[in-house]
Amino acid sequence: MYTTKIAYKLYIALCFFVLFTQEQLNAQIVIGTPNLGFSQACASESFNSYSTTFVFSPTSSLNASNQFTIEMSDADGDFSNPTLLYTSNPGSVTTSPATLNFSLPETTSGENFKIRIKSSAPAATSSNSMAFAAYYKIQDAPFTINNLVETAAYCSGGNYLLTIDNPGSGSNDSPLNYPSLTYNWYKETGPTTSIFVTEGTTLSVNEEGTYFVETNYGTCTSNSFSNRVTVTEVSSGNANAEIVSSLGNPFCPGSGYTTLTTLTGNSYQWFKNGAVIPEATNQMYETNESGTYAVQVDLGNCSATGAIELVSELFDATINVTEDNIIEEDESLSVYLITTANSPEFKWYLNDTIISDATVDNFEVTEFGSYKVIVSETSGCIASKEFTFEVNEAFDPFPDVEKIPNVVSPNGDGSNDTWIIPTKYVNGTDTNVLIMTNRGKIVLQTDNYLNNWPENELNLTNINQVFYYVITTSGNETKKGSITVVR
Repeated sequence: MYTTKIAYKLYIALCFFVLFTQEQLNAQIVIGTPNLGFSQACASESFNSYSTTFVFSPTSSLNASNQFTIEMSDADGDFSNPTLLYTSNPGSVTTSPATLNFSLPETTSGENFKIRIKSSAPAATSSNSMAFAAYYKIQDAPFTINNLVETAAYCSGGNYLLTIDNPGSGSNDSPLNYPSLTYNWYKETGPTTSIFVTEGTTLSVNEEGTYFVETNYGTCTSNSFSNRVTVTEVSSGNANAEIVSSLGNPFCPGSGYTTLTTLTGNSYQWFKNGAVIPEATNQMYETNESGTYAVQVDLGNCSATGAIELVSELFDATINVTEDNIIEEDESLSVYLITTANSPEFKWYLNDTIISDATVDNFEVTEFGSYKVIVSETSGCIASKEFTFEVNEAFDPFPDVEKIPNVVSPNGDGSNDTWIIPTKYVNGTDTNVLIMTNRGKIVLQTDNYLNNWPENELNLTNINQVFYYVITTSGNETKKGSITVVR
């Protein structure tokens, strides 16, 4: 009886063991090696989408909460610290084979990455994929070295330093703005061939040749490369110092100042039209003016010189009036401009206030004041030219005044500068005008007074000086009085 009970208990335990084992077997899956939908992954801001396909079995073993994940190794294929690329939604992947899409992190850079697939319920891990090159091209545009100079030189026994510009001029997208990037320097061996020289952000050249640098994206093709610089050795005499204009030549001054750059040296001196430009002693010189610019570069044991005929694309424009213009009270002045500007735009101002309805190349001036007109080129080289001019009332040498003034102030301010008397006593009236000092010395006597005294410096000894006048008409009418000349 005791033996029977023991046997029964063993039987029950065996049944539970079989059922448990069967459940465990049913809860396991096998995930196949992921197949890649690409041979290399060359990602960028404009493209970063990749896929992998894998099989798993049995599909019936998946828990409703299961999630598939994609993990990526480091650049050497090591999964000690994998990068998570993708996680599926719970229960969203239930059929085999399955295809999952993923993107690369911006820090991806290497030739031997691998991926693997993992499931969460039940837990399983696939074998590693084939190795593949993967790079995220965070900078994928041409950039400049040595400010776009095409030629450079070094003295025999010396060297020339090539550097990546940061930031450089114009729209240059310097890769140095992205600290994670590395660089490979090359020397051309033919029109389409080159050899690797070294890595780094600079290259010290002591061998003649044409050099350039590329951002290191391994086997991935890229647009992240520099301009070419041809470097020569100078044994004696002067080398050619090429000058490059950052805005091109001709250049558009509407874009601001253009930067003239020459090759690297120990010291520099710039010239314009043959004359030294004071304090222009750097590798670069900014200007917005046309002209012949030259530079002398000290290279150490030798020197280099160069010149550029810099031409501005600024349009031509002329105006038909001078800076100072005079019209009568009831007159007008026709002002017009002639210009070569593309799609010109005109703005006219009177006393710094815009004249809203004046928008063409001519204007009829009827008011006295300070005028300004700005003509702008609105297509091509965007730039402007400004013209200013004054329009004043014409001076009347014989204004109709009622009284004979007793004060003049010849200081050139346009008010009381000369002694102006009523028109019945001036030129053409046969009136005699006599002016004398307080000591009786005659300083003016005329029968044709032109309202123009004093014309010359009086050499006044006091702050104010008094003169006396006698006006005698043709009918022997006499007017007498004093004139105080205020200094």
